[in-house]
Amino acid sequence: MFERLGRFVVRRAWWVIAGWVVAAAAIIVTTPSLSDITSADQESFLPHSYESVQATEIGKKAFPQQATATATVVVKRADGQSLTPADEARVGQLAQSLKARNISHTSGYLTGPPAVAPDKSVQVVSVGLDAPAPDDPALLDAVRDLRAAIGPELAGSGLTAGVAGDVASFVDNENTFNKAFAVVGIATIILIIGLILIIFRSPIAALLPVPVIAVVLTVTTGLVAAAGKAFDLNVSQDLQTVLLIVLFGIGTDYILFLLFRYRERLRAGDDKRTAMIVSVERVGEVITSAAGAVIVAFLVLLLASLGFFGSLGPALAIAVGVMLVTSLTLVPAVVSLLGRYVFWPSKAWRRAPKATMSRRLGTAIGRRPALVAAASGALLVALAAGVLSYKADYDFSAGFPQDTESAKAAADLQRGFAAGALAPTEVYLTTGNGSPLTEQQISDFAATAANAPGVGRAQPPERSSDPSVARVNLLLNENPVSNEAITLVRDELRDALHKAAPPGTRAVVGGPTAIFADINSANNRDLSVILPVAAGLIALILALLLRSLVAPIYLVIAVLLNFAATLGATVYLFQGLQDKPGVTFQLPIILYLFVVAIGTDYNILMIARLREEAREGNEPHQAAAIGVEHAGPTVAAAGLILAGTFGVLMLAPISFLQQMGFAVAIGIVLSAFVMSMFFVPALTALIGHKAWWPGHGDERPASGRHAEPEPASVAKA
Repeated sequence: MFERLGRFVVRRAWWVIAGWVVAAAAIIVTTPSLSDITSADQESFLPHSYESVQATEIGKKAFPQQATATATVVVKRADGQSLTPADEARVGQLAQSLKARNISHTSGYLTGPPAVAPDKSVQVVSVGLDAPAPDDPALLDAVRDLRAAIGPELAGSGLTAGVAGDVASFVDNENTFNKAFAVVGIATIILIIGLILIIFRSPIAALLPVPVIAVVLTVTTGLVAAAGKAFDLNVSQDLQTVLLIVLFGIGTDYILFLLFRYRERLRAGDDKRTAMIVSVERVGEVITSAAGAVIVAFLVLLLASLGFFGSLGPALAIAVGVMLVTSLTLVPAVVSLLGRYVFWPSKAWRRAPKATMSRRLGTAIGRRPALVAAASGALLVALAAGVLSYKADYDFSAGFPQDTESAKAAADLQRGFAAGALAPTEVYLTTGNGSPLTEQQISDFAATAANAPGVGRAQPPERSSDPSVARVNLLLNENPVSNEAITLVRDELRDALHKAAPPGTRAVVGGPTAIFADINSANNRDLSVILPVAAGLIALILALLLRSLVAPIYLVIAVLLNFAATLGATVYLFQGLQDKPGVTFQLPIILYLFVVAIGTDYNILMIARLREEAREGNEPHQAAAIGVEHAGPTVAAAGLILAGTFGVLMLAPISFLQQMGFAVAIGIVLSAFVMSMFFVPALTALIGHKAWWPGHGDERPASGRHAEPEPASVAKA
């Protein structure tokens, strides 16, 4: 099959390229924009069955006038002393003066005695921010205008103020994000081009992935948008960035797989067309199987209860599918036309290097497979032990620079009030049948709620225009996005508030902490479903590729062990050495996307080469030695480039990006340099012929097809 495909692509190279140009243009012109199906409302990705979503829906109906977001003006004395009655009156005037300015997209400006901290250290003015969506740029401008107005209003008063809240934090860190992504983007391109340039010593080979992946990204976004419109799917704002990373990762891998084999065939004496046909024949099955495993892994995300992952899966599967077709058609067509010039001006492609590192490694693995398997396996197990200490961290704000206005104002607020002042837990009391709540029911519930576990303070209850609903905001003693607060809401506070609801009513708990508690539950559930199902399906693909039941079992175990080792290594660094309260809660699913799914590529490439060498008549130990010699450089180069691509994220001054960069980089390094380069070949050599049971994957094909000639250096090995 792949030989026929290779012949067609090579003989009709210009037709293939023209077909791609026409198809890409048609997709760009006829498909909608990705922004048409993009949603910024992360809360909407939680299923309706979760209580925090039900609370949000009750709030939107019962309090339709509530703002999209809130900015909190935190006022204190410049000399650090306690606020005086005159100061409190001056803060009241500030609220009225700001309100009179009619700053666009703001409302409320609420303050008063309840807004004064018990220790008189600060007083707050709550400002509603109104916009159609929480990510509306108008909200950022509203915060900027609000800050510009506060300075003149407080001039000469002895008071200072800062604006805190999620929107204010985004304003303060917008430049940080922009600079971080600019640095990361530039560093990524330089790294990919630079490393490929070092590997092949050719600017043509180094630049080849950039335009190819750019075309694939354009086609993919159009197809994803069309699929979203057709099946009424929304995607997250992060999708464009994730697509870029995934495509650069697997795209560079697949192009390298092809270029390494093409160079090997040229060294063996094939002409440029024959070399490409044989390359597609031999690598096509590997790329297809690897892409199939990744596509399956991404589609398994459809089983997730979190809608974010459910929508991400099909989009990434489409991206990988497009990259697969590109790797088997467009790339071979372009390279077959360039021929030896793809490696210009280097002439190193003409001869196999002598005494290479990969040959020495292969020889060592072939001679001592038991020792290599034990050492590499022990390393993975030792790192995996770190998972036992894993804690999820939901506090994004703590990962940003703490010298900004919003961070300082938030710190002042938390010192004066309960820790949860910036993100109250919203509790809705409702009869559920439309009958009105009595004042006694509301006051009794509010009094009981104020004494519930972990509650530092209860704000006065609010009645809705709907007489059957009232709201009580609770300020927690804990940081509202800490593990302690999330565990409190999930395990104790909700139950206590449910029991406190008077007869004939029910309490529904919402707010940021409750949303994170539900995300935590959904995330745990999703991982417990996704990992086993993905492992089973990847094992099935490997079984079909290898015609074996034994090899897929230990390959999947190796992948899952590598996943645990990666997470454990991240825990050791950030929770252990850096004493962080946890690692970002999104990290396990990120590792699933980039380590389990994409890291499987290297396993497939290596095991396919081991089978190929066994079919050439080499006994298991020798097959491992030669397989590592030939596939090792490809795995090392692809792994180094992909790990480096993520590693540059550690340059960003944002904790989330640093953790993501380190975790994925170390995961890819373990996948390529420990699991695929040492553990899998050594284990395969130890198991020997039984690795291919019940098939005969290591036997020479019955078709009698001649073995491909090896370079002279290999024949002597």
